[in-house]
Amino acid sequence: MTNSALKRITLKELAKAAGVSVASASYAVNGAGSLGDSTRAHILKIAAELEYRPNQLAKAMKTGRTGAIGLVVPDLTNPFFPNLAQTVIQTARRSGVSVFIANTEGSADQERKSVSLLVERGIDGLIWFPIVDTDTVGPLLRGTPVVVLDRNLSGYDLIQADYGRGGELAAAHLIALGHRHIGVVTGPLDAWSARQRANAAIGYIRAQGSLAWSVEGAFSPDLDPAITKVLDESRATAVIAGADLIAIGVIRHLQSKGVAVPGEVSVIGFDDIPWAQLNTPALTTIEMPVEEMAVAAVETLLRRIEKPSEPLRRVVFNVALVERASVGSLSSEATIQVDEGGITLGRLK
Repeated sequence: MTNSALKRITLKELAKAAGVSVASASYAVNGAGSLGDSTRAHILKIAAELEYRPNQLAKAMKTGRTGAIGLVVPDLTNPFFPNLAQTVIQTARRSGVSVFIANTEGSADQERKSVSLLVERGIDGLIWFPIVDTDTVGPLLRGTPVVVLDRNLSGYDLIQADYGRGGELAAAHLIALGHRHIGVVTGPLDAWSARQRANAAIGYIRAQGSLAWSVEGAFSPDLDPAITKVLDESRATAVIAGADLIAIGVIRHLQSKGVAVPGEVSVIGFDDIPWAQLNTPALTTIEMPVEEMAVAAVETLLRRIEKPSEPLRRVVFNVALVERASVGSLSSEATIQVDEGGITLGRLK
């Protein structure tokens, strides 16, 4: 039977076994203080042999910190968020910090309950990916440091990407390949980042080509009837989707109707989730630097915990076009044909 199965080894007992003071033992196990490398290594070796574990409750009572942060996200079924969560956990772990994750499932009520519970559990800080651009939890925080991801809320440190640039890159790529009649399926427009993507793409299309249509959708591959209707009746030669999940849904619907992608309609997404390159055809998309954003969120939160009076920060990451197989050039032989059913794209034989 191990020592830990019998009883918890105290810091005082560890110090006695290592032949050092309690202060030196504390410095070693907490990675603090001034100790020689050999002394620190000796203490840690004895700690491992004795299966010493720090008493986190006692430490929290002494320092006022629990060594844990919260991560609140809107939808863990979206592959974007598990990727984000994993990087947050790995980054926090390197700093000796644990992470509690809450999935709000797109519910504002669940969002409030999750944040309230995490604050009651004594987290040192919160990384929050809000459902929409509304501060639903401010009164619940009780001074807890918060970093906001993706959204644009005042009063918090913000970690974002250049969503407008992403919309422009998507539109410019299609225009450069000869597409002029382009449709846009936006994400939910109550989210600032979705509006930025859509507005930039639509603005570029109107300046350089022709906006076939624009319709709002959920961040889901299961398309609303309004989206399938415009796809079925569309004269667009290409579609820009506000997220990869939407783009995959668009491709799936077009293929179900016998429309070739990219032979007849090109499709481009946004986010570069892991599914993007596994889709058939592999999805051209705008890459969101999710790992870099997650690292920045953790580092910004830990800095805010240490220095609560520092000025608020807004960190904006670049995005990039990832070219894959779902987008093709529009042949110079393509033409617009007019029939009784409206305007459709055809090819000259």
